[in-house]
Amino acid sequence: MFTEGQSVSAFPLRLVYLGTTFDDEVILKTGVSVSKRHFKTAVDRNYIKRLLREAYRLNKATYFNNLTIPHAFMILYIGKEKPTFKQIDATTKRLFEKFLNKVNKD
Repeated sequence: MFTEGQSVSAFPLRLVYLGTTFDDEVILKTGVSVSKRHFKTAVDRNYIKRLLREAYRLNKATYFNNLTIPHAFMILYIGKEKPTFKQIDATTKRLFEKFLNKVNKD
């Protein structure tokens, strides 16, 4: 996915995506990742991953209901500061808007 996929960024998030097909006919499959280099303890990494998953869960219906091509997503947290949910939620919305703009242009 990282070699063939495309990406959009809205600091401190980066979305790597790839249009693909799935055996179970799901439209989206998503993963999240936080760098071990910037957050040494698993507690901090897991906290940020929970924030990312929750922001995705709350916003996916708004942005991806009209998506017809199946995609695989990887949401990466590339910042160095520990974020709040409010920051992650706002950035996730900007990131999804950038994604939709880029996909609709293609």
